[in-house]
Amino acid sequence: MAKLRTSSPARETQRKRISELSKEIDGLREQMGKPSGNYAEKDDLKRLGEAIKEVDKKRLEDYDKIRTDLLKLSNTLKSTAGTGKPPKGKEPPVSETPGAEKATPADKGTFEPYVVQSGDTLDAIVQAYKAKNIKITVAQILKANPGLVPEKLHVGQKIVIPAP
Repeated sequence: MAKLRTSSPARETQRKRISELSKEIDGLREQMGKPSGNYAEKDDLKRLGEAIKEVDKKRLEDYDKIRTDLLKLSNTLKSTAGTGKPPKGKEPPVSETPGAEKATPADKGTFEPYVVQSGDTLDAIVQAYKAKNIKITVAQILKANPGLVPEKLHVGQKIVIPAP
């Protein structure tokens, strides 16, 4: 009978423990059925919305600035295209070699270096030289600069202007 008494309280303890574990498992199953969550709070969404509005406002301001600048540039190009004069400040540079004389139409076969400036095209460069009574053509510039791609001129690029 001693065995029955010792095993009966042990069994009762096991049953209680099993019952507790069963309840714990049920609770865990219930938690798994619910969506877990790091959901955004209402204030978080409000702050995000305000930040998006601010970014959009700045984007529109930038768009307006760029559009205004492009219109100014377009008007400048239109006004200088018909006059045959280079844009303001686009005079052909003097030869970079100290003591060297500027190329003139009489200097057949001589070359003058030219540094491309912002907004320059070969046509604008030709017009600037024509304004100084130096007759040169785009074809002559291209011949003097093998491999030159007119559409890919960049500021600071050095090209050779041949004397006519």
